[in-house]
Amino acid sequence: MATTETIEILDVTVIEPRLKHPTIFEWFDKLQGGDAFIIHNDHDPKPLYYQLLGERGNVFKWDYLEQGPEIWHVQITKLTPAAGETVGELVAKDFRKAQVFKKFGIDFCCGGKKSVAQVCEEKGINQTALEQELKSLPETTAGRDENFDSWELGFLADYIVNVHHKYVREALPALYEYTTKIARVHGNRHPELLEIAKHFVNVANELEAHMPKEERVLFPYIKQLDEAKKNGQSIDRPAFGSIQNPINMMEMEHEAAGDELEAIRELSQNFTLPADACATYQVAFAKLQEFESDLHRHIHLENNILFPKALELEKEVLK
Repeated sequence: MATTETIEILDVTVIEPRLKHPTIFEWFDKLQGGDAFIIHNDHDPKPLYYQLLGERGNVFKWDYLEQGPEIWHVQITKLTPAAGETVGELVAKDFRKAQVFKKFGIDFCCGGKKSVAQVCEEKGINQTALEQELKSLPETTAGRDENFDSWELGFLADYIVNVHHKYVREALPALYEYTTKIARVHGNRHPELLEIAKHFVNVANELEAHMPKEERVLFPYIKQLDEAKKNGQSIDRPAFGSIQNPINMMEMEHEAAGDELEAIRELSQNFTLPADACATYQVAFAKLQEFESDLHRHIHLENNILFPKALELEKEVLK
């Protein structure tokens, strides 16, 4: 891979507005795995990040080299396809490995398509130490809740709705109340609580718009694919062309929700309570941590198990 000094720079400021994103996509598509280019812009190109994630998937690395106020430089690197099993695949086979990855600060849900070697290189983690901890997990027969990889796709989709979507809808009102209250009462002494409350509103809005799309469009189509396979039938191509399109959108929204929760964790210093934390403060942080853990498993089931299998299933049953 080229050093920063030899990487080409694309000056976006001199490109006609309607051609900016198509040009960037053209440059990205020409990259080989491990290669990169830098975009020069006069504002934060974050919308491009989400468009690239939505249309190409989680196949790139986004690094800010300079962040304003007048000049923005972002290095976009195309990831080399993972060699061996990915982080998501390892967790799909044994969910206990999720705790090891969390201990090392590795995202196994939204970032689950990367290999262990890739994430270790990106985060400066000792790969040998990580792999030793993964191997040191005791041999055990996985329980029912660790065998999602063997479930029928229709059943797994229903499980996600009935367990995780239900949990989110029940947890949001209480967490909104808690985060708003502690920001109001303790915000003067702990201004980070004001930011935490804002990030939680963003998470709530994202998920409340996100879940109905899965329940009304994506999951019914996955169940239709599942039924067609069981009955030996073929089905017509859907209006959205391929399941890859809504999956890319769902993964982009997962990433956005994950970013908001990561910001909450950083602002709270890993949910560390101050000495003057009242009962509501304690409950708020405990529930936020619980919410984060549930969302990690929720997104893992979709990104690393349901979606990849649905993509393969669609290839089998489309006419």
